Amino acid sequence: MESEPHPHRVVVLALAGLLPFELGIPHRIFGRAKDPAGRPLYEILTCALAPGSVRTDADFAIQVEHGPQLLATADTVVVPASYELGPVHEHGRLTDELAAALAHIRPGTRLVSICTGGYVLAAAGYLDGRPATTHWASAEHFQRLFPAVRVDPGVLYTDDGDVLTSAGVAAGIDLCLHVVRRDHGAAVANEVARRTVVPPHRDGGQAQFIQRPVPEPQLATTTAARAWVLDRLHEPLRLSDMARQEAMSVRTFTRRFREESGVSPGQWILGQRVERARRLLEQTDLSIERVAQESGFGTAQSLRKHVQAALGVSPTAYRRTFKAAATPPSPDGPSVGGGSVH
Repeated sequence: MESEPHPHRVVVLALAGLLPFELGIPHRIFGRAKDPAGRPLYEILTCALAPGSVRTDADFAIQVEHGPQLLATADTVVVPASYELGPVHEHGRLTDELAAALAHIRPGTRLVSICTGGYVLAAAGYLDGRPATTHWASAEHFQRLFPAVRVDPGVLYTDDGDVLTSAGVAAGIDLCLHVVRRDHGAAVANEVARRTVVPPHRDGGQAQFIQRPVPEPQLATTTAARAWVLDRLHEPLRLSDMARQEAMSVRTFTRRFREESGVSPGQWILGQRVERARRLLEQTDLSIERVAQESGFGTAQSLRKHVQAALGVSPTAYRRTFKAAATPPSPDGPSVGGGSVH
C-alpha cells in the first residue's frame, strides 16, 4: 500500500513591521485547499529571522515558533509586506541577517511576494530580468531602486513560473488563489474562494484600482448585463445587447463597465469564457470541439489559441493535468498511478 503524498509545504516569512492581514492570506487561502477526499493539499508554516516575538504595524505582536532554518524545507516561500524593511526599502540591500535567512532557500523553490514583500525578493536578486509588481503607490520607487526588474505597476499580480509577485493587500488573495488554481485546477480554487467569500478569479492583468472613484450609489451598475452574459457565454454576444440590458448607450455602458470591473467588456467576457472552458475540461469528458462550443469560442482552434495564451498549455494538456486530480480515490485507497464582442 502506497503512503499518502506529503502536502506541498508553504513557508511564510514574517518580518518585523509586517501587516497582519497580509500575513494571514497564505494561511487562509492555501489552508482551505482540499483534495476530493478532504485532505489538505498544502501545509502552511510561519518562520521569522529568529524565533520569538515579531512586531506588526498594529498594536500587537505575534509569536513565531520557527526560525529561518524552516525555509530550507519549503516548496513555496511567501514574503508578505512589511513597513520596517530598513535598508531593503531605502537602498535595495539585504541586511546580513535577512541574507543569511534567504540563503536557506533551496534552488527551485517557488517564491511568492505580497505587496512590498517584493522588495525582499528584488534585493536578493530573484527578480532581475523578470516581470514583477507591487503596490501602485510604491511602483515608481521600486523601479528606481531595482532597474533590472521589469516592473508592471498596473496589474494585480505577475506569474513568471517559479517567481510570482502581487500588488497590495487584496491582490495577495488573488495571487494565492491563482497559485491554487495553477496547482490544482479551477474547481479547487473556486471552492476555496467560495469558503473565503471572495471572487473566484481576478485575472493578473486586471488593472489595480488606482484613484478610480467608486460609482455613485444612485447610478445604475452593469450587474444585470454581466448576469445576462453568463447565461449566454455559448452564444455570439454583442456590446449593444449588453448595453440594452442596462438601458444605456454603448458608450455609457462601456465606460461604466470599465469603471466597475477595471477591464473592457470584451476582456471580461474572454476571461469568463476561459474560466468556463477550464471547468468543462476539468469536470467533463466533452470533446475539445464541444468544450469550444459550450464556452463560446466556437471552434477548437479558437479554444486552443485562447487557452494557450491564458494558461500556457493546450486544452488537452490542461485536461490531462487536472482531470486525474479531480477524480476521488477508490474506497480501497489512493489510485496508482472564437467568441468575441462585436
